[in-house]
Amino acid sequence: MRTVKNPIIPGFYPDPSICKADDGYYLACSNFEMYPGIPIFFSTNLVDWEQIGYAMTKENGFHVRANTMTGGVMAPTIRYHNGTFYIINANFQDKGNFIVKTNDPRQGWSDPIWLDDIPGIDASLFFDDDDQAYIVGTGNVVPNGDQMEPGIYVCKYDIEKMKVISEAVPIWDSALRHAWSPEAPHMYKIGDYYYLMISEGGTEQNHAVTVARSKDIFSWFDGNPANPVLTNRNLGYNDVKLTNIGHADLVQGEHDEWYAVFLGSRTVDGFYKNLGRETFICPVEWQHGWPFFTPKTGHVEKEYQIPTDKFSLSTLHLTTNQVFDGTTLPLEFITWGTPYGHVYQNETDGLKLFCNKAMITPKLYWALDHEQNSSRETGISFVGRRQTSIDFQAEAKFSFTPRLENESAGFVIMQASNHQYRVEKRLLDDEMVLRLILTTTTTNTYPHMPGFKAVSNDKVLYQTMVSDEELVLGLKAIGQHYQFYVKDDAGIHELGDAQDGRLINPEEVGCMSGTIMGMFATGNGQDTDNTAIFKQFEYLPLS
Repeated sequence: MRTVKNPIIPGFYPDPSICKADDGYYLACSNFEMYPGIPIFFSTNLVDWEQIGYAMTKENGFHVRANTMTGGVMAPTIRYHNGTFYIINANFQDKGNFIVKTNDPRQGWSDPIWLDDIPGIDASLFFDDDDQAYIVGTGNVVPNGDQMEPGIYVCKYDIEKMKVISEAVPIWDSALRHAWSPEAPHMYKIGDYYYLMISEGGTEQNHAVTVARSKDIFSWFDGNPANPVLTNRNLGYNDVKLTNIGHADLVQGEHDEWYAVFLGSRTVDGFYKNLGRETFICPVEWQHGWPFFTPKTGHVEKEYQIPTDKFSLSTLHLTTNQVFDGTTLPLEFITWGTPYGHVYQNETDGLKLFCNKAMITPKLYWALDHEQNSSRETGISFVGRRQTSIDFQAEAKFSFTPRLENESAGFVIMQASNHQYRVEKRLLDDEMVLRLILTTTTTNTYPHMPGFKAVSNDKVLYQTMVSDEELVLGLKAIGQHYQFYVKDDAGIHELGDAQDGRLINPEEVGCMSGTIMGMFATGNGQDTDNTAIFKQFEYLPLS
């Protein structure tokens, strides 16, 4: 027996989907506007996980643009069938639904095959016992008088010719009547039944997993009388350590036992979800023809016992201590948006970030604005990683001499829709200064809603003159207690009072994303040829 600890993939890795192959288990997650896209994880035993790559990169044409952090790519499904891995997904900043495939996830994936005949979001692949492929998806497909309401559909799919070969048939709507956001459908054939598992209630506090079944894949499915089968929405908002539970996928273990992977959000000092939606696991038992999640307790536990004697030496990159010397960046490093143009250059003397015109606080637009999303202009000069622990310390060592007053570079920690703290070095009145800035944003609705508008505002919290070209900028975070500091030749200096991490995690931006942090440079609206050279970046979990 081995002990698996939750979350199995900590940090902003939501919407997990899992499949079992000959050598182990493969898990894919959403990335939204982060690049590269669709991180892929591997385990031989469901206990020890490692990231092995990404499904979407520049090599197969992956495009996302930095905006609210909540657009782009979400809710992939990964499946393995007859020696081939498939991922079906939607890119809201490109052409919509697509499939990529490979024989080896470590060796890269095909170019996307765009699915012009597949509507809606969260489409999923299912292979029946006779090898017939189906796509299960969401959309306004359920008739109700003269209106069409949200629900789940299924259609036959020719996996060789990559085209739909039957009509899309609505098969279920939700467990609750008129439930909000029936989504994330996954289909399974177990015994005589087809089982359909979805999420409903929205991907926030009311998130829940529900199940239905039918003996005919094209018939209307019957809901489980015990729905929802997995949720924490009944726990409320006060003193809740784990919320947003939903978006599950099933897999069989080594001994034919069952498990579910799903997303959830750990809360930090109140009902704040700094880390975003993370990936968890729980056992599932089949009783009287229905699945029971985390049986006996009904709660998602911090750890479970899994019957395996397999061990793996590979682990997740929960700690970073990267000296930039031109070698390949570790897999945990990301950019915000596809790095078109002069964004960064990894050389032997350091990681060079260019002061291009793209700002670290871009002007925000509606997440489904196709004209804005299609732009391939130079991206934001940002390289960083996700927050994966509640308490942590992060540092960036860099050398930067601003030549123009619009140039700045430094360290940033940020959430969705331009909520961020940043420590930046720049010129003011021909003097070199270090500033701690809080950026917050007011919005009139969620980024995916029509009519979205946003106004971002900066507040200078601390400012001091500096003379050293090379500095180390740091943050020590204990819960929501954020203490920023600088190291120079004279020692360590705190940058004013500790700040409140809750200010960059307001509930109005939603829980679609989690906190990321890292290094940035910008010309703040003007292209320049200046660069900031980062020598080292460290991230150390403290809890």
